This record gives sequence, C-alpha cells and structure tokens, in this order.
Amino acid sequence: MENKFKLLNLGCGNRFHPDWVNVSFFSKGKEVLAHDLKKGIPFPSETFDFVYHSHLLEHFSKKEAFSFLIECCRVLKPGGMIRIATPDLEALAKVYLHALQQAKTGSIEWINRYEWIMLELYDQTVRTQSGGDMFDYFLQDPVPEADFVIQRCGTEAKNMMTDAKKTQIQSPVTTCGRWRKKIQRIIHDPSYRNDCFLKLILGKKYPVYRLGHFHQSGEMHKWMYDSFSLSRLLIKTGFSNCVQKNAAESSFPQWNQYLLDMEEDGSIYKPDSLFMEAVKPDLIK
Repeated sequence: MENKFKLLNLGCGNRFHPDWVNVSFFSKGKEVLAHDLKKGIPFPSETFDFVYHSHLLEHFSKKEAFSFLIECCRVLKPGGMIRIATPDLEALAKVYLHALQQAKTGSIEWINRYEWIMLELYDQTVRTQSGGDMFDYFLQDPVPEADFVIQRCGTEAKNMMTDAKKTQIQSPVTTCGRWRKKIQRIIHDPSYRNDCFLKLILGKKYPVYRLGHFHQSGEMHKWMYDSFSLSRLLIKTGFSNCVQKNAAESSFPQWNQYLLDMEEDGSIYKPDSLFMEAVKPDLIK
C-alpha cells in the first residue's frame, strides 16, 4: 500500500528507506539524491509531512545550522514534524565527568574509558585526516574497553572496528607493488590523479591545501547540542512543541517500521544521540 505521508530523510548516507525521499551530499545509488545541503533543500515549500536527519546538524556551523533548520521548516507542511538525532552534549559531559573522577582513582578500566570519552568530545572537531585518532584507537589489539565503546556508539563503532581489523590483516606490499598501485590509481581514479597534480604544483604549500580541503569535507563536527540549546534553536527557526524522545519513540505513528534509529535486533543505531522532535505550527488553527 502506498504511503500517504511525504517523508524526507536528509544527509542519509548509507542509511535510508525506499518509502522516503532520501538526500545526501553524495549518492551511491538511484535511491539517494545527491545535493549539497549547505545550498538549501531542493524541494518546494510545504512539500513534506515529516523531515528527519541523523548526525547531520553537528557538521554545520552555528550559522549554517540556523539557515538549514529554516529550510527544514520551509519544506514542511503546516502541522508537519521534524525529528533530529545529534550527539548529546549533556549526556557526554556527564559521562566525561564520571570517567574523570574514576580515572583519578587509578582504575585502569576507567582510564581507558576516559581516553575514549576524550576522543568523543574532541577528535571529531580537531582531526586532520579521515577517521582521526578514533580510527587509531580501533587499531589497538585488543581494543580497550570495546564493549563500553560499542555501548556508547553502537553500529558505527562496530563498523570502525571492522574496518580497522581489515587494515591490520592486509598483507605487506613491496615497493614495486606500491608503485604499481599508485600508477593504477592515477589512471583510473580522477580524484587521486588531480590530487597528485596539485601536490606537484603546490609543493610545500600542498599540506596547507590538504588540511583546508579536509576541513571543508563535511567529516568534522562544528558544534554540539544539548536538549536546551537544540530546543531554543528549533523555536528560533520556526518550530514549536519541542519534545525529547528516545530512539524507538516518536509522535509519528509509523516510525519504528523504518528502522532508521534502531536496528532489526532492537539495538540503537547511535546510542550516544539526543533525539528531538518538533512541529511546524499550523497557522490556520
């Protein structure tokens, strides 16, 4: 049966549903529309009943986030709803303070947990390469306090551990083999080819270019929110009735069937999230 609601999933990455209109900065298939969301939302006003985005808002600066949420409000029908998942600064700060106090007692368990919490707080904002120090953390064998990390970060942490393990078991490559791979990439990968050209042209200035390019790549976090600041931002951008939810809870009756914040086994996709819903006021009432 055709869904009577018009649903919009923004910044979806690899997590989308066919009943939704799915938009991401880069598309890996026909189910996802590629669009730079910093340039607005490419749909007419009052098109959708429900707008959702997960772990997207923190990648915008405060000014960009304000403009983006105004766009979210614009494309919603009056009475329509927005749902946001974003890292929870309040919950993270509480865990950080607890971990700090326990680490000071000399507990190895909590020293390791403190190390991870510091990465959660800062690595996404200061990293200079993809994955940052978080990826290096997962290269450890065994990964310290792996269960604690998974409990906090869910599927994303599991995926990063898997990727790190794949890196560790790669067979050694000879110098000749490395050059062969580079030549093949230059031939078949336009992005890598352009990068090599820029490295040749820019010389010593190339690292500065790379750092600036990475900072604009969209991977880094530019701001964080707690329930108070996110509610205030939503109200300033035209929303009302801001309510904090959990991953499986929504005012939208069909929410759980889409498995966007939940996994099939009932676990939470990103347990470290703040989930907030709000409504675009219906001025007719």
